[in-house]
Amino acid sequence: MKQVEIEDAARKAVFSPVDSRARVDAVVRRIGDAIELGLFADGEQLPGESELAGQLGVSTVTLREALMALRQQGLVTTRRGRGGGSFVSLPEVPADDRLKARLHGWSTEGLRDLGDHWAALSGAAARLAAQRTEPEDLRQLRRTAQELTHAEDAATRGRLYGRFHVELAAAAQSARLTREQVCLQSEIGALLCLVLSGDAYGEEVADRHRAVISAVQDGAHETAGTLAERCVRESTARLVAVRLTL
Repeated sequence: MKQVEIEDAARKAVFSPVDSRARVDAVVRRIGDAIELGLFADGEQLPGESELAGQLGVSTVTLREALMALRQQGLVTTRRGRGGGSFVSLPEVPADDRLKARLHGWSTEGLRDLGDHWAALSGAAARLAAQRTEPEDLRQLRRTAQELTHAEDAATRGRLYGRFHVELAAAAQSARLTREQVCLQSEIGALLCLVLSGDAYGEEVADRHRAVISAVQDGAHETAGTLAERCVRESTARLVAVRLTL
């Protein structure tokens, strides 16, 4: 798999056809999740309406309704005239009290269950990536791990953390795993800010990600899967610990 294909796989998964049920909601969630995860840069222009509708397998009417909902959520802005179109608008960092209120809505059992699902996805992705990729295909994952090392705030760390696991699924060359990771990060991604506020744990996560990359590069699929699972389970355990204090 060529490097450019690895880098584009996550975006291609975002723009693959949506489920036929509740298509407007499906488009809103698909694009909204990707924006909140940071797969698109602030101010980046989305494909034109006709092209995007075709990629998602929906009508232009459905797409316009979805874009309207995304505008109301503050995730997309629209400009008219020459040079116009739909542009990404990254959301503001959620306030700490809002995040804690959101976390409070989760039971510890629910968080652990979500963590189990996440660990299973990331573990499977790491094992497949170790079997399917070449060393030169891992530059995007290395870049994300490096950016996490230098990130200075919890919101950026949370986005990079989630993006790493989406890109790991993309490296596994599985569109379904990639879409599942995007959806999962929309549930848990913002909450990770609550455990990534300190520099020490951010550095620890970056080290864990680099270890996963090394195992994938070496083709050590079982080691890669185990390391990815441990990284996820550690973060989940930290979230559970925060939840118990609320």
